[in-house]
Amino acid sequence: MNDEKRSGWTFLTNHAHVLLCLVGDPELRLRELAGLVGITERATQRIVAELADGGYLSRTRVGRRNVYEVHLELPLRHPLERTHTVGELLAQIAPR
Repeated sequence: MNDEKRSGWTFLTNHAHVLLCLVGDPELRLRELAGLVGITERATQRIVAELADGGYLSRTRVGRRNVYEVHLELPLRHPLERTHTVGELLAQIAPR
């Protein structure tokens, strides 16, 4: 068993994981996104709604699907991190 599963925590939140996945594939369906992040579809819906309400994510309907746009220029939310943008964070952790 790896350390992550044993200890129950990671350095990034599920919100960050959702953004990271959507930057990589803006056309992911919520079910696919939930599977990648390792959370329920309902939790994924809540996180996407929170990110959209906060202005960090936009949804555009294309046919029967949503296409997501992550707003990389926005600052991180915590006071310790506000001098950095979402884009800076994701650039450091995104798969190359």
